[in-house]
Amino acid sequence: MATTRLSPIRPSAGRAQQIQVGLGLGLAAGAAWLYLAYMAWGMAHMDRGAEMLIMPAMTHWKPADLALVFLMWTVMMAAMMLPSAAPLVRTFARTTGAPSPVLPTFAFAAGYLAVWTAFSALATLGQWGLLELRLITPMMESASGWLSGGLLIGAGAFQFTRFKSTCLNKCRSPLGFLMTEWRPGAGGAFVMGLHHGVYCAGCCAMLMLLLFVLGVMNLAWIAVLTLIVLAEKALPTEGIWPSRVLGVGLVLWGGYLLLAANG
Repeated sequence: MATTRLSPIRPSAGRAQQIQVGLGLGLAAGAAWLYLAYMAWGMAHMDRGAEMLIMPAMTHWKPADLALVFLMWTVMMAAMMLPSAAPLVRTFARTTGAPSPVLPTFAFAAGYLAVWTAFSALATLGQWGLLELRLITPMMESASGWLSGGLLIGAGAFQFTRFKSTCLNKCRSPLGFLMTEWRPGAGGAFVMGLHHGVYCAGCCAMLMLLLFVLGVMNLAWIAVLTLIVLAEKALPTEGIWPSRVLGVGLVLWGGYLLLAANG
């Protein structure tokens, strides 16, 4: 694919508009985290949480319940992934070359989130299936040591794959990504966001599946996974060993749970 030379935004308009972009991202992520905190509170206080309009039924989901769980996953993915995508989004805002970077920047973010919205749809269907099979509880926690151990070992082993390292390196180099994937206009920005979302999902989706082990609405573990994703992407491109240390830890944890389930 031919690359296009990046053109910096005009300094006279750039700073104020970059602030708008930063505020927009911050407000979106903040609102998503408030939603998650409210959902987590409802799960912890089911005497009142059962009456919340955004809380799905405990069992025997209907279309409305599927829609609520899909909303929950979509918001959760935005809360967890927007912070790690923020450096690339802000770099894009500085280098877009458009008279106003706001529209193409939010088109880029929309493309990125579209990928995680698709992931959320698959996660919703997966959660529904696991709930019907009684492999997770109505409280959205694993009910099977085999499921937990298998997911942990799978996620740990994935940390050692070339696919993981390739996708992660794409996520660690914002300017490099833009130089190789550049497309002009808001439509091009959306496509670029899609591409970055695919790379991001490629390196992080297995970690997101650990929510089925740790508790889909366990706010503490959601925060831990968010920090892990942030840390992985903040490392230099040659710093692969922390991801592999994490992989070893996940495999050992999963192995322990499988032994416990077998015993």
